[in-house]
Amino acid sequence: MAEGRLVFFGELLIRLTAPGNELLMQSPALSLHVGGAEANVAIGLAHLGHDCAMVSKIPSNALGRGAVAAVRGAGVDCTAATPYPGRMGLYFLSVGAGLRASEIVYDRAGSSFAATGPEDYDFDALLGGARLLHLSGITPALGPRSAEAALAAARAAKRRGVPVSFDGNYRAMLWEAWDSDPRAVLSELIGLADILFGNHRDLSLVLGRDFSGEGEDRRREAAEAGFSAFPDLKLIASTARHTVSADHHRIAARIDLREGSHQTDEVDVTGIVDRIGAGDAFAAGVLHAHLGGGDARAMAASGLALTCLKHSLPGDASRFSQADIDAFHGGGLDVRR
Repeated sequence: MAEGRLVFFGELLIRLTAPGNELLMQSPALSLHVGGAEANVAIGLAHLGHDCAMVSKIPSNALGRGAVAAVRGAGVDCTAATPYPGRMGLYFLSVGAGLRASEIVYDRAGSSFAATGPEDYDFDALLGGARLLHLSGITPALGPRSAEAALAAARAAKRRGVPVSFDGNYRAMLWEAWDSDPRAVLSELIGLADILFGNHRDLSLVLGRDFSGEGEDRRREAAEAGFSAFPDLKLIASTARHTVSADHHRIAARIDLREGSHQTDEVDVTGIVDRIGAGDAFAAGVLHAHLGGGDARAMAASGLALTCLKHSLPGDASRFSQADIDAFHGGGLDVRR
């Protein structure tokens, strides 16, 4: 791998999941996983051999220490995930089945991370020697201080010449919980980004316009509008998902560059075990190929492989290697011995 670590700024979360396909509180048991949008991408890339570092704040208790230990155990440097007053952010998941969708309940208000602002991080020092900064729209959605911190991180990266990767991850309920202006904040963050993970709906939100056409034509029109509005933006990555049932989706991956694009064929993903974190797995796959010098086709293929494989794995993050990506594209589904 090329030198230079990848830096991820965002909140670590603990996920508590009802057993099997039960509803929450149906039985007195919950399984625990550690995740968070940015941490999931970091874990996915660490498993692909990249040098990854997490920047975050966690409470000084067993939950915070356990979350950091889990991310560190996945190969991510957590030196800059440090204690801060507050609580651990949680969310609860009931996994859907058939025609019943999965359901999430958030319990993250007042978390240690959400309470922090730009003065709590020395981003210039944290980004020293970095090859990339990755962050998402979930961080600014948590509140005004988090929004200021996300903007400070992206501005510091831009000052230092560190490319910025930004996943829109629009969460209406989080933005609506405070007196927010998501269009203004997200527009500035995308304006500072080199890479955007988002589709025509994300661009409609920040540009205040709709896009005509359908399918690939609409996505290209949106991408061209994004490139025109944000001069530093070089790459837009997205997926197209058709949900047949809770455990059967059809997924395609797309990469748009200023000159040209590539969209894969749809893949049938059946027998879904866990779709949480599939978008973060896609981001990890695209960034893996991008950092390796891959073209639009290679980035789309790598992102598609990881997002499809993630649906087979419990938990929030991709933990697959290059060999797993190669096996996915090779089509071998028998036991690998």
